[in-house]
Amino acid sequence: MKDLLLLSGLLSDDTPWIDVAARLAAVCRVRIISFADCSSLGAMAERALANAPERFALAGHSMGGRVALEVWRRAPERIAALGLLNTGAAPRRPEEAGGRARLLKIAQEQGMAALAAEWLPPMMAGPPATAEQRSVLERLTGMVEGQTAASFAAQIQALLDRPDAEPLLTTIDVPTLLLSGREDTWSPVSQHLRMQRMIPGSIFVEVANAGHMAPIEQPEAAANALREHLIAAMDGDP
Repeated sequence: MKDLLLLSGLLSDDTPWIDVAARLAAVCRVRIISFADCSSLGAMAERALANAPERFALAGHSMGGRVALEVWRRAPERIAALGLLNTGAAPRRPEEAGGRARLLKIAQEQGMAALAAEWLPPMMAGPPATAEQRSVLERLTGMVEGQTAASFAAQIQALLDRPDAEPLLTTIDVPTLLLSGREDTWSPVSQHLRMQRMIPGSIFVEVANAGHMAPIEQPEAAANALREHLIAAMDGDP
């Protein structure tokens, strides 16, 4: 059976990926890797590689997508297919440090519940209007509340210190899926289309009624895209 490694994003445990993983369990072995307390993308990439089989498909969500690119930088021969969801490749923007410092201050001074209330709603596809959307927000809120300000600070440092990964994109020579929520304002569709133009032969999937948390907002759509464009693409992999 094929192996798929799913990399979690900022302040994330298994929660954003778990519904996708359940939908893919019949077609591949799935492992979810998260990065609490890691303070560099390099350390995150090494954690992923240490928990990976010799050859595997790799998909990362948000910060996990940047980790996936760092894994590609270090061990491209081990990756059979690549998925980049709700993510980016560019180095930090000039205004980025201030915005992240504001969120960290909330976590440190007001606690993780206050951070969740500030940070999560803008990442979703509009205010939660249905019971399902409210349930998703509640699950993500519980996830953030279970993290620590110290771990948040470490992951923010990793993101601020990230290298420019755009030069890597042209080197990717395995089947690659890019996926974004139509309402993702953090890593918008336009950003993924730019990345797609730089990755030879890559495929882009836009998910309706989803924001930055597409794997948990629309797990069926995310799982179908991964099954069709990553798992199926490994059929001829040695």
